[in-house]
Amino acid sequence: MDYSRRAMLGAMGGLVVGGSLAAMSGNVIAAPAAPAMSAGKDGHFGQMGGEFGWTPKKIDDIAAASAVAYKGYWYKGYGCGYGVFYSIIGTMAEKYGAPYNCFPFTMMEGFKGGMSDWGTICGALAGAAMAFAVFYPRSEATPMVNELFRWYEKTAFPLYNPGDAAQGVKGELPTSVAHSVLCHVSVSRWSHATKLAANSTERSERCGRITADVSRKAIEILNAKIDAGKDWKGVLGKQESVTGCTTCHGKGKMADIQKGNMDCAPCHSGSKAVADKFHNHP
Repeated sequence: MDYSRRAMLGAMGGLVVGGSLAAMSGNVIAAPAAPAMSAGKDGHFGQMGGEFGWTPKKIDDIAAASAVAYKGYWYKGYGCGYGVFYSIIGTMAEKYGAPYNCFPFTMMEGFKGGMSDWGTICGALAGAAMAFAVFYPRSEATPMVNELFRWYEKTAFPLYNPGDAAQGVKGELPTSVAHSVLCHVSVSRWSHATKLAANSTERSERCGRITADVSRKAIEILNAKIDAGKDWKGVLGKQESVTGCTTCHGKGKMADIQKGNMDCAPCHSGSKAVADKFHNHP
């Protein structure tokens, strides 16, 4: 039977995969080769495109990307981790397509509320750290994370103001310094300082704006890293408490019971309730 081109296409229906199509003129367009799978080990750990196989792209319009982060926080309630991650990887996806548009962005909702409302790591920071890790191994991503997290600990948030585009509360919001990368501490300090409830719309607006703030800083770090390559280094050194505590409690010291880079002081000084180790410490 002699099929017309239109009938043939209709008959093929859903058989066209990945944009590859045999032209009806008789010339065959080869399907693009699939990205290579890394070998892994013992039949496990293989990864499409190889480990750290995606190339990072600079984001020129940082203001626009941070605005996307703010919108992403509110989008279907997906929250801070989703907003920051999408503002980086999603912005690349919108401009460049694959492979950046292949990521299941909604998995980042898991970072909301400090990991499913457990108040652990701030989801905005986690989203940024995950975006760094898409492109860079731990040896290169860790300095980027250190710079971002130390900046977060000492910055009075929120900085961003969406103006009339605010989705929670319009106008300026009071600020506070978290001194911690933990969602619980960050929110509680802000609520205590401002007398605004942790479950209020104002607090939600505050976290939406922090999502934009973290996005901006993370993109600045990423852009600088792309420019400098392996030579990139942050400018923020270790916190005073971390330097002091690890003198005795760091790796290979007499009391090796401390691990991590977060500021020690918020949880271990100030009162008996938070284990005051900075006064009369043995």
